[in-house]
Amino acid sequence: MKAFMINCTLKRNPDFSNTGALAEKAAAQFKELGIETEIVRLNDYKVLTGNSSDEGEGDQWPVLLEKIKSCNIFIIATPIWMGHLASTSQKVIERLDAIFRDENLSSKENGQYMPYNKVGGCLITGNEDGAHSCAAQVLWSLQEVGFTIPPNVNAYWVGMAGGEKDYVEAGGERYLYTNKSLRYMTANLAFMAGLLAENPFTTNLLEEDKKAVAESDKEGE
Repeated sequence: MKAFMINCTLKRNPDFSNTGALAEKAAAQFKELGIETEIVRLNDYKVLTGNSSDEGEGDQWPVLLEKIKSCNIFIIATPIWMGHLASTSQKVIERLDAIFRDENLSSKENGQYMPYNKVGGCLITGNEDGAHSCAAQVLWSLQEVGFTIPPNVNAYWVGMAGGEKDYVEAGGERYLYTNKSLRYMTANLAFMAGLLAENPFTTNLLEEDKKAVAESDKEGE
């Protein structure tokens, strides 16, 4: 079993990342569960804007896409900026939109999208609010492209309103609610990933498409 996390901090190596610190704590818990984890920073790669699987010369998204293909557990780790997802996180979501159009990202046999039988979750850090909104956006987007979302698979830390201290500076590593939600997340992701490995989805989307066509007059206008 393998987990892959994209740290969407706006910082670049070797600068410290609070979001990365929370991701590392999740990785340690996955290790306890026998799951190998890889964490990368999106900003360490040249990922072009767009919504295809490859935006051409210089685009390194295909490198990250291969890592997503080979994992069982995929996590987007994002900071909050101005109450919203970091632009880097939105870029990951937009690039995943290619799944709907790229024939290489779906099964020829049953039409299932590449993320089928993989599980998704999210980690969030910030020093104000917005964690619930960010989690809703990330988790909805992941399920839309085919990831399975188990219960309680978002963990977050937000500091005091108007505060300058983030996850590590404010002692978030010892905060009960964050630690509890992180334990729920890693345990449920590991459980569901194992369940799907043994019992993959059997839904034939190609057959379901035919049924939908037969009972429909036209596509939405």
